Amino acid sequence: MSLPHATSDPDRPTLQPVTMHLHTPADPAIARVVANDRCTAGTKSAGIVRHIALDISHTRLAGKFIPGQSFGVIPPGTDPKGRPHKLRLYSLASPSAGEDGDGSVIATTVKRTIDEHWDDHSLFLGVASNYLCDLQIGDEVRLTGPSGKRFVLPQNPADHDFLFIATGTGIAPFRGMMMELADKGPKSRVTLLMGVPYATDLLYHQQLTDLTHAHEHWHYLPALSRHHQDDGTEPQYVHELLRRSAEIALPLLENPRTLIYLCGVAGMELGVFRALANFLPPPALKQFLHIDPETLASDEPWTSRMIHRSIKPTRRVFTEVYA
Repeated sequence: MSLPHATSDPDRPTLQPVTMHLHTPADPAIARVVANDRCTAGTKSAGIVRHIALDISHTRLAGKFIPGQSFGVIPPGTDPKGRPHKLRLYSLASPSAGEDGDGSVIATTVKRTIDEHWDDHSLFLGVASNYLCDLQIGDEVRLTGPSGKRFVLPQNPADHDFLFIATGTGIAPFRGMMMELADKGPKSRVTLLMGVPYATDLLYHQQLTDLTHAHEHWHYLPALSRHHQDDGTEPQYVHELLRRSAEIALPLLENPRTLIYLCGVAGMELGVFRALANFLPPPALKQFLHIDPETLASDEPWTSRMIHRSIKPTRRVFTEVYA
């Protein structure tokens, strides 16, 4: 099913048309693993993240994804109550041409979930994440999708500039979007802020560095929240990096062409919104946020409950956050 994104709102661009739900849980696609590579830097990283590529050439999904969408993975087996595992959604990390150039191979970015249960401290393993990370070349995977229509690029990307802000595996859609923009010709200004705890957690670091070096007016700025660098740079989160990179960010955000995309752990958007409110002049701020005057004037801490109440993103801001 193809869904056009026509809109009469001049403050929100017309988004790319999408195709959705070609394969459902009742009729999943059968994909085959063609790559399963570690993204993080060896054993020094605090977490384990893998780049997993899947051949979908013999399914209805082939050639139907666009960056910003996701697909469902149905893990085998049953839960403790004997019910089949429910699907989990994973962000596409590929451009519309896929990893292979014709949309027949897609990829995602998966972090192993390893934790403890709160009540008895027994080991907790994320069902889908560990299933995916354990897969071998040639293994079959049941997929659904495509899913998602609101976190995609505009229909005419060259009419816009972009500020992408990611934390952790939230980098996945931006890898695909930046590859897409590069393929279409780098007519847009692009700045990517990427937040992780340590340098060893930077995902696709060399590829993103090469992409930005190859295109004028593209910037890739990592923020390391727990890492003291040799040059004396203090640890910082992405919202702090945004504020400290005003010489790059301010001209971008004062431009009416610019759109903001945020993807990562829930809560990141609050820090970003506060940073925007702190350093953007009012005309530029109104492009992205409508903030209650009392909230804006107050020194009280902002909370997530304020979002969509006293702090309302405009239609030039796109968010995709997860717990």
